[in-house]
Amino acid sequence: MNRTADEQSGRVTSIRLTIPAKAEYITLGRLALTGIARLRPLSDEALGDLKLALTEACTNSVKHAYDESGGTVGITYELYGDRLIVEVVDDGNGFERRVAHDGDDGLGEGGLGLDIIDAVSDGLEIRKRAGGGASLRFVKRLP
Repeated sequence: MNRTADEQSGRVTSIRLTIPAKAEYITLGRLALTGIARLRPLSDEALGDLKLALTEACTNSVKHAYDESGGTVGITYELYGDRLIVEVVDDGNGFERRVAHDGDDGLGEGGLGLDIIDAVSDGLEIRKRAGGGASLRFVKRLP
């Protein structure tokens, strides 16, 4: 995603959270998002979309990144005057998105998580991380 003048000038609120790669901890990421929404009031619909996208992104890391020994999921929230960027990273196996076919989100297990994130956000970027793992970054423009 492109950097703008706000990013270059440093006018950004950035919050980082690291959670264990377990489903029960995803709620902490959603709670942090609710707190951020107090800094920049959002419509109920926008907050709901962001929570859904975050849940799907974290769930992908929890389900696909690690074996039973577990790991961590990092969440970074970057709040600008006109948008919120959320990045979810892990150090796991990583993945590449394939073209979806009839209920397949490109991860090979039949989910729709990436399609949901794509539908409720204003941009989605998935990358392999240099040291291993994946980065999923999405943006939501704010009114």
